[in-house]
Amino acid sequence: MRFDFSLSRRACAQLGIGVLASAAVCSSWASDYPNKPVRVVVGFSAGGTTDVVARIMAKELTESLGQSFIVENRPGGGSNIATEAVKAAAPDGYTLLFVAVTSAINQTLYPNVKFDLNRDFEAVALGAKVPNILVVHPSVPANNVKEFIAWARANNDKISYASSGSGTSIHMAGEMFKVRTGLKTQHIPYKGSAPAVTDLIGGQVQFMFDNMPASWPHVQSGKLKALAVTTKTRSPSAPDVPTLEESGVAPFDVTSWFGLIAPKGTPKEVVDKLNKAMNAAFDKPEVQQAYAKLGAVSQKNTPQDFGNFIRQEVQTWAPVVKASGATVD
Repeated sequence: MRFDFSLSRRACAQLGIGVLASAAVCSSWASDYPNKPVRVVVGFSAGGTTDVVARIMAKELTESLGQSFIVENRPGGGSNIATEAVKAAAPDGYTLLFVAVTSAINQTLYPNVKFDLNRDFEAVALGAKVPNILVVHPSVPANNVKEFIAWARANNDKISYASSGSGTSIHMAGEMFKVRTGLKTQHIPYKGSAPAVTDLIGGQVQFMFDNMPASWPHVQSGKLKALAVTTKTRSPSAPDVPTLEESGVAPFDVTSWFGLIAPKGTPKEVVDKLNKAMNAAFDKPEVQQAYAKLGAVSQKNTPQDFGNFIRQEVQTWAPVVKASGATVD
């Protein structure tokens, strides 16, 4: 007869069988993990970058740990609905959240947000970073950031920039650019990156920040001009494109990042097992190839590394959101 170890950490703590016995049961349960399918909740629709990276990692975790890691898309509220749902889930390792930079922004952007990423969750691992890129319509008379800023200042009331939606990391990258440069350009939010890029190509807006995978093909075809990437170092996918900091806009280090977190109280043994499996996946050629297509980069990290990274991201975005006056509908 097989003992059912599917007890949550909270349940373990409440067992009236003595401290040592309880620890033994919970340790056995953690070592048995996973013994049933695991849900990986994504706060965005299928097909977006967060979803794509989540599915890459879910496939690797399935192969590594021997149970299905099933991606469940729960879009809405700028990903807050999914985040709140996972916060309320049992801390047993069977409901996880594939979190994105948006959640770090949301803690300031939404006045009544019901979660704190560091207080309410266990960081597991940072899964990937995807550079953003500053792209402009070909008619813009600028071939570098310095020329663009000079032109934009002379035409502040005539130009606008697009984003994939109010409160998204793409929107906030634009707001950070405005804060750093003093520009007063108008923000035009769209329902997703695709329609925003379409209108940029059509000349309805003059510039935008976007995930590199979405806009780079249009740069290569000549439909858009790339002026800079938003990371501290140049992207291996576009080594000739300078960074914003190289171009005189500093500090500026913005990426669309994605990672795995679990409800607070998830056993350390489970967190460590998931972290180890994700770090191992980064070494696989198939993962590296899939990431290369996205312009994504990864590096091995610990749960503590990722927790510190999330804390820093929340602190980075808070003053940008406040200074920009950005709001959501």
